[in-house]
Amino acid sequence: MGAHDSKVNLGTMSPTLALVAKTKSELLGATLAQIMPSFLEREWRVTGSPALASSWANAGLAPAALQIQAEEGTAETPLLCLVLGGDGTLLTAARRFGLRGTPILGINLGSLGFLTANPVEEAEEIVRLYFQGGLHRESRSMLRAELFRGDQSLVEQCVLNDAVLNKGALARIMEFRLKVDGFDAATIKADGLIVATPTGSTAYSLSAGGPILHPALEAWVISPICPHSLTLRPTVVPSSLAVSITVGDTDDAHLTLDGQLEHPLKPGDRVELRKADQDIVLLQNPTLPFFRVLQQKLHWSTR
Repeated sequence: MGAHDSKVNLGTMSPTLALVAKTKSELLGATLAQIMPSFLEREWRVTGSPALASSWANAGLAPAALQIQAEEGTAETPLLCLVLGGDGTLLTAARRFGLRGTPILGINLGSLGFLTANPVEEAEEIVRLYFQGGLHRESRSMLRAELFRGDQSLVEQCVLNDAVLNKGALARIMEFRLKVDGFDAATIKADGLIVATPTGSTAYSLSAGGPILHPALEAWVISPICPHSLTLRPTVVPSSLAVSITVGDTDDAHLTLDGQLEHPLKPGDRVELRKADQDIVLLQNPTLPFFRVLQQKLHWSTR
């Protein structure tokens, strides 16, 4: 799983903390009040979006201690990205900071939280473990998706969870041509198609009947959504193999990346998927291994 103890080397310059949060959460202000002093007392620079200012003030923290940054951030690579929210918040942080080499520590302010598994009730303890070097570094594969229309590349984006091709609510069934490692693997008629990373295997792919992949695996799971043929089943392939999906006749189709970025599709469009050059690093509590998270979130430990 690529787990190693986290090391906090502050060096001679003030380290930077990138704060990414679910600003609509009622728990945000109280959580900031609990954990931010640990960083500010160590003279960390804290950066965040303008939407954080209100919760920061409600936490009783000095306004000058939060450096407002634009959503796209700066060229600077923070020492740590702290995510306060749910899995969607962490997916955003992965694209903005994780791909730049910044480790991500997630504290769950939501309900499910496969990625932000650390409960908000233990926020102070998790931050204490971070400064003590007691968290594990866990590498997670990213999926690089590129959308082509003819020879023109329209979109290129790395995602942590999945790439989904799906139809609109009233559109008819879609047709795809699936290639794996250059081989014509299948012609698929379905409501959509999901290509998920091991991290994303517990998201939309799981709802579509796909398997759960351990995050240490180097593989993708390809899951049809409501396929026209019952013989089409979710399939696991090595992440070293390129996956290509060509869209057939369709009147309302979209490519959705990590459930957050959406791009319209036209007949003949091609989506190329391959392993991203960079992994991201999640900082994990060693007392919450993967199968314990599954027990908690999927209630495997109850009858």
